[in-house]
Amino acid sequence: MASQLPVSPLAPKKFPKLPKIDGIGLATYATGSRYKGRDDLLLVRFAAGTSVAGVFTTSKAPSAAVDLSRANLVASKGRAGALVVNAGIANAFTGKAGDKAAQTTAAAAARAFGCAANQVFVASTGVIGADLDPAPLVAAIDQLAADMPITGGDFSAAAKAIMTTDTFAKAATRVVKFGKEEVRINAIVKGSGMIAPDMATLLAFVFTDAAIPPSVLQKLLSESNAKSLNSITVDSDTSTSDTCLMFASGSKALGGAPLRSVDDKRLRAFRAGLHDIMQDIAVQTVSDGEGISKLMTIDVTGAEDDAAARRIGLAIGNSPLVKTAIAGEDANWGRIVMAIGKSGELVERDLLAIDIGGHKVARRGRAVAGFDETPIARHMRGRSIHLAVNVGAKAGKGKGRARIWASDLTHGYISINADYRS
Repeated sequence: MASQLPVSPLAPKKFPKLPKIDGIGLATYATGSRYKGRDDLLLVRFAAGTSVAGVFTTSKAPSAAVDLSRANLVASKGRAGALVVNAGIANAFTGKAGDKAAQTTAAAAARAFGCAANQVFVASTGVIGADLDPAPLVAAIDQLAADMPITGGDFSAAAKAIMTTDTFAKAATRVVKFGKEEVRINAIVKGSGMIAPDMATLLAFVFTDAAIPPSVLQKLLSESNAKSLNSITVDSDTSTSDTCLMFASGSKALGGAPLRSVDDKRLRAFRAGLHDIMQDIAVQTVSDGEGISKLMTIDVTGAEDDAAARRIGLAIGNSPLVKTAIAGEDANWGRIVMAIGKSGELVERDLLAIDIGGHKVARRGRAVAGFDETPIARHMRGRSIHLAVNVGAKAGKGKGRARIWASDLTHGYISINADYRS
């Protein structure tokens, strides 16, 4: 499917060069489970003692892979030996057969790498309701594992192998200070449609060589996820398969007292680097929204609290009327007012302020006197659209703020999803 779609106009000019990470080895394979002529399986092995953290979909109809990985995150006490990802079939809403397929796949990886079964994490993406035959995956694992290094592999191939309707492979890398060491953080992500923030609405995998205990790693990931993958929307639909996992191989130690808190000053640079890379892959994901022609960045201030600001931002970013106005390059700010009002959050109507592209549109609950739409129309013709609203909560003293990224809505979205299973 991905190869048939035109590349998003907001795609990066080139794929970043991701370095090897000590203690992490990758390989990909074409199983033929759904796609022909392309790799659709990613296999990752980890050095003994690798920490893992994860966040998963809040959907009440999660995939078998989500159930298994969520359980293993607890059962393994945050330790990982392997990761298996398949693209094309989500293994969701497949009953006991789906559970067995996930368990069989995990067991094969555990045998291949000599780790406990509860240290294997699986993720699946693709068509919901289709049974996943584990046999091709098991055969691929057995073949790949024989020659897989403990360090090495092609991150570009890995990012491509997990794609479905994505039009470009998505990844990012950073080098950050970690005590006296420099550590690497690599991330790959897939997502294009069925993207709405209620965890991450996609598959994302983050890798580092830093030595970070599971409890601290979990807090770091959850914190960064909230302001990155959990702050994007394409179509307001939350996937059954959402999975974001982070792995820390531990090859580079911090030194000194053990890490026990995300607030440890020694983690300051790592924390900032992780937040940066997570926002990078989040923006790449929404920039590949199905049928996208424009990217919206929505800044909300003056809300009752940060959570309220986020919900207001999502109401704007998810509104079909706002999204189609952006697609049509129509500065119809009344639709933004509508979306703010329907959010259900505390809003002071007569203090409401709206800017589009840095230009004042509304102040104190009404249009700015002498409002000139010419510079705004110029901004609307661009690829990146900026909306800023202050909702004036608590008589204008509200401190809540949030940033949301969203795609517009074009006929391309309808065409892609109408033909998704064909």
